[in-house]
Amino acid sequence: MRLRKKHFAIPEMKENPYVYFETQGLKDLWQEIFGNNNPIRIELGGGKGQFISILSQKNPNYNYVTFDRETNAFIYAGRKIEALENKNVRAVAIDIEQVGECFKENTIDKIYINFCNPWPKERHKKRRLTHPRFLKEYKKFLKIGGTIELKVDDRDLFLESIKYFEENGFEPVEKTLDMKMEDYPDNIVTEYESKWRKMNKPICFGIFKRIK
Repeated sequence: MRLRKKHFAIPEMKENPYVYFETQGLKDLWQEIFGNNNPIRIELGGGKGQFISILSQKNPNYNYVTFDRETNAFIYAGRKIEALENKNVRAVAIDIEQVGECFKENTIDKIYINFCNPWPKERHKKRRLTHPRFLKEYKKFLKIGGTIELKVDDRDLFLESIKYFEENGFEPVEKTLDMKMEDYPDNIVTEYESKWRKMNKPICFGIFKRIK
C-alpha cells in the first residue's frame, strides 16, 4: 500500500544533521562524518529504520549508512537515527542507482537488503535491487570477500536472485527458503518480517560472497 504523501518529510529531513540528500563528495568524507575510521556497512532500502537502528546499537564498532528514496517512510528512519545515543549511523535519501557514487573502491564489506520490491513482471525485473545491473554497481565498492545479506518474503525473487548472484561473481555462503527464528537468534525482525511471520509466510534468507 502506498504511503500518503507527507509534505513535511523532506523539509524536516533536510534539518536533520544525520540525513543527506546529495552524493557529491560523500566518498571522501565518511571518516570525517563519523569521526573515526571504523568499517562501514550499508543497508539498501531502509524504510522506517527499525533494522538499521537496532543493528547499529548492537555493533558500535561499525559505521552504518542506510539508503532509501521514499521519504514518506524514510522520515521515520531519520528520526530514529537522530534519537540514537550511539551516532554510528547515517541516512542518505537518494535513488539506489546512485549508491556507487557514495563510496570508494573496496571500502564496504557488507550490504543488507531486506524485503525489497520483488518487481514480478518481466519488464520490471531490472528494477530489483539484486538484478545484475545493480550488482555491477555494488561491485564498485564491495570488497572481494565482502557479502550481501538478502532477506525477502518472495520465493520467486529469491530463487532468481540466487542465479543473479552466481552469474555475476558471487557464491552462496548460506541460503534457506524458510528462515526459522530458532536457527537465527541474532536476527533483527523488520516491520515487514513481523507482518509476514504473523501470517505464517516463509521468509527466505541468503548470504552471498563476492569472489571476483
